[in-house]
Amino acid sequence: MTLGKRELRQAVAAVTGDPQTPATRYCIAPSPIGELLLFGDGTALQGLYMESHEVWPQKQPDWIWDEAPFKTAIDQLHAYFERRRTRFELSLAPQGTLFQQRVWAALQEIPFGVTISYGELATRLGDPKASRAVGLANGRNPISIIVPCHRVIGANGNLTGYGGGLDRKEWLLRHEGALLL
Repeated sequence: MTLGKRELRQAVAAVTGDPQTPATRYCIAPSPIGELLLFGDGTALQGLYMESHEVWPQKQPDWIWDEAPFKTAIDQLHAYFERRRTRFELSLAPQGTLFQQRVWAALQEIPFGVTISYGELATRLGDPKASRAVGLANGRNPISIIVPCHRVIGANGNLTGYGGGLDRKEWLLRHEGALLL
């Protein structure tokens, strides 16, 4: 696993004892689609991954098990799964490039129960020819469900790539009423 700048700072802090960099907090929460790994700095959510996700971050030695910072996120996820919530209101701090950040922000504007294509998302970002780049950024979304990358589908209406697996993507879209059969 290659460490990003933030993870590298955290690793250095663990060795040097630098209190400037807070340790990563994490917990695992149950859901109807399997266990969810939540992690962050104690004030903002930085990652939400599903059990058997293509990229399940490895717990680092300095990570601290702490459910308290994720109580609001877990409560909102439960409300989402019970169809009592269609939008999340949480402090998020996903780590990525400026372009990825723009894509992830645009994903949060896709309403519950609505799907759009990668091309449409690229057009919303001002570059209709960037659908492949949008797809790559979408695939690197570190905060599944809350940053709803599952709402992006192929131009022909087909479900395409999803780090949590196409079965979960289909489940989430059916749950939101975006797929009817």
